[in-house]
Amino acid sequence: MAVGSVEGCSALDSGQYAHGVLEGEDRVLPPQSTVAVDVVRLPRREGTSDRVAVEEPLEIRIGGEPVAVTMRTPGHDEELALGFCVTEGLAPAAARVPDDLAANTIDVDASGFDPERMRRHFYTSSSCGVCGKGAIEAVQVTAPRVESALEVEWEVAASLPDRLLAAQRAFAATGGLHATGLFTSQGELECVREDVGRHNAMDKVVGWALLEGVLPLENHVLCVTGRLSFELVQKASVAGCPVLVAVGAPSSLAVELAEDRGITICGWVRDGRVTVYTEPWRIVN
Repeated sequence: MAVGSVEGCSALDSGQYAHGVLEGEDRVLPPQSTVAVDVVRLPRREGTSDRVAVEEPLEIRIGGEPVAVTMRTPGHDEELALGFCVTEGLAPAAARVPDDLAANTIDVDASGFDPERMRRHFYTSSSCGVCGKGAIEAVQVTAPRVESALEVEWEVAASLPDRLLAAQRAFAATGGLHATGLFTSQGELECVREDVGRHNAMDKVVGWALLEGVLPLENHVLCVTGRLSFELVQKASVAGCPVLVAVGAPSSLAVELAEDRGITICGWVRDGRVTVYTEPWRIVN
């Protein structure tokens, strides 16, 4: 679903985000994240160029065996592969370009990898729309309940989407990317990643955290663009993050999972307002 769609509940719909606002040095974009295309602007029928987000497949292998293909924006591919493995309950050690130098492919080293278990887990997680109880039970096996005592000032939580927006260089140029930001409880941005897929942006941040040695994220806050899906809460749960903030609203299953895993989720965070759906004690006045 494209950014700005009804399903995505993106801040684009509210007019919070703008397209083409980069100026000066901020126009330096991540390599391969955008590409120029020819467009016609109406009503003047002016022929010009515009920048759009790049979307290409990435094959993730574990020990040389293909396990997943995701459509992503190129960049930070090793982090994406590592984060994907972490949030699937694996213990990755490293990620690299494969020995055969295949394009758009990353090979992950993960000890104890069981291909059959991965297939069973993928089937369970992908069927959450059919059986929410089964999906939540699968996360219970993968991740312990988040017991962090972290507290965040509500003003800090309310400020995170704007702080994240200020760091979204590729989005400012294209209007077509989601982002995830990793913040301290004081609102300091430690990592931001952009991608056409909201789940990929989250995986990239989790992969960065793994490489930096800061997992579990018990003293951090994650902020995402768009809505809060079950999948994003699941990834935050496995990463051990106690607070998840979003511009849009959560789904019913996202709320159920957050309650089950002890995660505070804040939705509709915009214009100085915060709606807390679960574990509200972590957001303090």
